[in-house]
Amino acid sequence: MVFKEQTFHGLEPEMEIEIANRAAVEAAVANALAIAGGIDASDVEVTMENDQIVLSGTVATVGEIGRATAVAKAVEGVHAVQNRILLGGSSLDGTH
Repeated sequence: MVFKEQTFHGLEPEMEIEIANRAAVEAAVANALAIAGGIDASDVEVTMENDQIVLSGTVATVGEIGRATAVAKAVEGVHAVQNRILLGGSSLDGTH
């Protein structure tokens, strides 16, 4: 039995490659945050949306929010960073 190579209208499928690249960049940013000094990124989630890294979650200080953005921007393959990180333990209505 002979299997034909998977194609879509004669073109190579790009979705798997795109997902693998996105996952690799997400992992690289997460690893960079994990080993970077000056930030506890244990509650920070890294995702990629529309060719930009999105950081969400919580950290303890305002300085860590800026540090996370700087670390993410320094990772190869990152073109833009959207920072949605909040200070841990605070909410919009001031309750904990």
